[in-house]
Amino acid sequence: MSTPYQKSLLCSLAAGSLLAGCVATVRVPGPPPPPPPPPPRVYAPPPPDAAPVEVEVQATEAPPPLPDYDQPPCPEDGWLWTPGYWAYSTGGYYWIPGTWVAPPRVGVLWTPGYWGFVGGVYMFHAGYWGPHIGFYGGVNYGFGYGGVGFAGGRWVGNSFSYNTAVVHVNTTVIHNTYVNNVTVNNVTVNKVSYNGGAGGVAAAPTPQERAAMTEPHVPPTPAQKQHVSEAVRNPQLAAKANGGHPAIAATARPASFNGPGVVGAKGAPPRAAAPAAPAAHPAPAPAAHAAPAPAAHAAPVNSGNPAAHAPVNGGAHPPAAPPKPEQKAQPKPAAKPKAAPERREGEKP
Repeated sequence: MSTPYQKSLLCSLAAGSLLAGCVATVRVPGPPPPPPPPPPRVYAPPPPDAAPVEVEVQATEAPPPLPDYDQPPCPEDGWLWTPGYWAYSTGGYYWIPGTWVAPPRVGVLWTPGYWGFVGGVYMFHAGYWGPHIGFYGGVNYGFGYGGVGFAGGRWVGNSFSYNTAVVHVNTTVIHNTYVNNVTVNNVTVNKVSYNGGAGGVAAAPTPQERAAMTEPHVPPTPAQKQHVSEAVRNPQLAAKANGGHPAIAATARPASFNGPGVVGAKGAPPRAAAPAAPAAHPAPAPAAHAAPAPAAHAAPVNSGNPAAHAPVNGGAHPPAAPPKPEQKAQPKPAAKPKAAPERREGEKP
C-alpha cells in the first residue's frame, strides 16, 4: 500500500514525462511545402491577317513525283523562294510552279505546304509565313528545302542574306550573300511529294518544328494567290496533259508564265508557242486589193494589182512607155479616097 509521499512522487514523474513529450513534439520541424507548378507557356495572339495553320484539300490518289527543274535567278533583292508543288482540283493534279516572291514583312520565312496520307486519303496542308520554319512533311523540295528547315538564306537585321551555295542569285545585282556548303540536295533525289502512306516520306515533326507550328502565322500574299489562280487556268500545268513534267516548272516572278525567267522541267514537252503573226493576221486575197490606190502597193511585186506593177517577169525589162496624151486626144484623119490605078496600054478597064 502506497503512502501519500509515494503518490505525490508518481504524480510528479508523470507530469514531467508528459511535459517532456509535448516539448519534443513542438520542436521537430515538418517537411517544406512543394514548390508551385510553373505557369504554362503563353503565346502572343496571332495578327489579324493570320490564317489557320492547315487548310486541307483531300484526294483519293497520291500526287505525282516532284519534277526536276533548275531554279531561275532571284529577280529582286529581299525576295524569297517558294518551291513548286502539286495542287488538286476536280480535273486532277496540276503543278504550281516554284517562284520568287516578296515576303509580307521583314523577318518571316516560308514553310511550304505538303501532302500527307491520313485516314485513307491524301490531305494537303497549306504553306504559311512565320518567324521559323515549321513541318512540311519531310519532303525534299530542293533549293534549301531539304526536308527539315531551310538552308537557302537567313535574315540579318532588316535584310535577307542569300546562301549562294544553295540558291541561284546574280551577285552583280544582289550583294548581300554568303557561302555555306551545307549538305543539302538542291535537286530532289527521291522525288516523293507526300508524307506517310505507301511509298511516302516517313517523317515526323521535330520539337523545333512543333514549336514553330504554334507561332503566329501569316497566310500567302496576294501575289502568291494570283500565282495559284493563273496556274489553275493554264492547261499545260495539268498532270494529265504534261505527264508529270510541266513545261512551266518555275518562274522568276509570281504569275509570270511567259517571257524570261520561265524554266521548264527536265523532260517536259515544249511549251505551246504564241500564235504566229501570219496566223493572227492572214494575208488578204489578191482580189481584195484590186481597188486601192497603187501607191499603197508600190513596193511588192506580187501584190495582186497588175495595173500598179507593169513588170510581169520580176522587173528584168523596163516597161514600155505609155502613149502620149495628144495621140489619144486627136482623132484619126479621114481616109483619102484611093486613086484609080493606072491602066497599062492594051489593058481593059
